[in-house]
Amino acid sequence: MIGLVITQIAVIALFLILGWAVRFKKAYWLISGFALRPEEEKETLIENRYPQKIGSLLIGTAIGMLVFLPLSFTEFRFGTEAQFGFMLVVLFGGLIYLSRYEVPAKRKRSYIFAIILAIVTLGPLVYLTVSSHKGYEMALAEDSFEISGMYGDEWDYEDIQSVQLLEEMPEVTWRQNGIGLPTLAQGHFKVTRYGSSLLFIQKDHTPILYIKLKDEQIFVNSKDSAETQSWYEELKKEVE
Repeated sequence: MIGLVITQIAVIALFLILGWAVRFKKAYWLISGFALRPEEEKETLIENRYPQKIGSLLIGTAIGMLVFLPLSFTEFRFGTEAQFGFMLVVLFGGLIYLSRYEVPAKRKRSYIFAIILAIVTLGPLVYLTVSSHKGYEMALAEDSFEISGMYGDEWDYEDIQSVQLLEEMPEVTWRQNGIGLPTLAQGHFKVTRYGSSLLFIQKDHTPILYIKLKDEQIFVNSKDSAETQSWYEELKKEVE
């Protein structure tokens, strides 16, 4: 939590400093590619107030993120997503809008580049966010069990070495390859005393079902504690 807040504050401070330097100190060289442009283009852009507006965009983005920052200290679970979502939308939307102040010969190309950049960046993020919020489901078949959704798979009962029902989730130290949201952890994470593990965890919900396989270990639970208990009882029968 503290590390995330420090990161948020650092990003806000960076945008404020860069925006201030560009907008008020004319440090236009901080804008990507500006220093390499011909002098004639630089003069046209400055006359159109393009670099100044870039500075204002950065400052406005920082102020907006600062407004969202207090959400991180409330019970609202999606404060971080809201803050960084605002940042991305404003930045890319602003860059698309500011393409109108480009030099005429490069204006159309600037529009196209900004739109493509926004789609390439925001598209996968939106997909991952939507997919992760769909969560996962666990199904028990005759010879195997399956967990659906991202990072899901199917495992044979014969590969299970043991199952345990834990009262709480062990400490997760870092994410290796997965999705970590305020309400959900899904994917590969390092877990204290267990090492690399596959998590399908609805946060703030217990108990936790721990499944030790031959080559893998899984932590999974449901928002419904009775359903998690049922999974445990069914799997326990298969390994006895």
